[in-house]
Amino acid sequence: MIKNSIAAGVIAAAAIMAPSMAAAEYPEKPVNFIVPWPPGDLEDVLTRMIAEDFQAEYGVAAAVVNKPGGGGGPFPGAIEVANSPADGYTIGSFVIGVPVVGHTIDIPDLTPAKFDPLGIFLTYPFVIATSNDAPYSSMEELAAYAQDNDVALGHFGDVLTPTQVTKAFAKNAGFEWGSDAAFDALDCNTLASGDADVINTTLQLILPCLDQVKVLTAITDERIPLVPDAPAIGELDDSLNIALWNGLFVTKDTPQDVRDKIIAVAKKTVMSERAQAVAKETGALIYWQDADESEARIAGDIETVERIGEILGQ
Repeated sequence: MIKNSIAAGVIAAAAIMAPSMAAAEYPEKPVNFIVPWPPGDLEDVLTRMIAEDFQAEYGVAAAVVNKPGGGGGPFPGAIEVANSPADGYTIGSFVIGVPVVGHTIDIPDLTPAKFDPLGIFLTYPFVIATSNDAPYSSMEELAAYAQDNDVALGHFGDVLTPTQVTKAFAKNAGFEWGSDAAFDALDCNTLASGDADVINTTLQLILPCLDQVKVLTAITDERIPLVPDAPAIGELDDSLNIALWNGLFVTKDTPQDVRDKIIAVAKKTVMSERAQAVAKETGALIYWQDADESEARIAGDIETVERIGEILGQ
């Protein structure tokens, strides 16, 4: 009888302790960070830093898996995260398009909204720039000039947020682009060759010729330190205050203690000297915005994207 009572007590204690023991073991197997873009860009570089630090901190393999395809949907990388168990072993490193519009464009695997942000850590240094000899030096002067002159715009594709912002600004400012085209590369040569009069590109691509170009505005939430005289787009038109950013996401049922372990590493990584060195070299804004702030930012961005769609008649 005593033995049976002891055994029953041990079993009961084990049952009580089992959930906490299981949670405390995370991570106990390899973790994948899914990047829905090819390797090499800023989100990939920084996510790899986070994965390296995660592996060092917790002693399990952590890899970045690139799943490119569908810049405007269907986001195959995001679909993989959405269909993975909510256990923190598959983490999404997503740009704004996935959580803001992914669940609104008839992608069943992403509908309803499947993800919660852990934090946003990167704003891409998108700018609108022109050559030094252009007859305008600000977006206001560009708007006035374009009333009577054709101005050719170069961009990376209509679906990208910075392109949408650029075209919506023109509508609000009362002018139309003479022409626009998507380019695979938008750098110093694009302006020097005359292939486009104005380019919507990332600052790092024009850094080699920064003394030969004029940066008219930054499509970011705040000014870029490398070009402090260029206003952020929201300073010129607060209805367009939005940026192309990247953050870490997990599926909605992921336990909080698991989230906290991922956040602890990611926050430390992006504020590290080596991550901040990337910011200084490229003009990217690298920071940590916590989950609640990120959730609020996403809600605001959804409203802004809807407003831009109305401006552009989409």
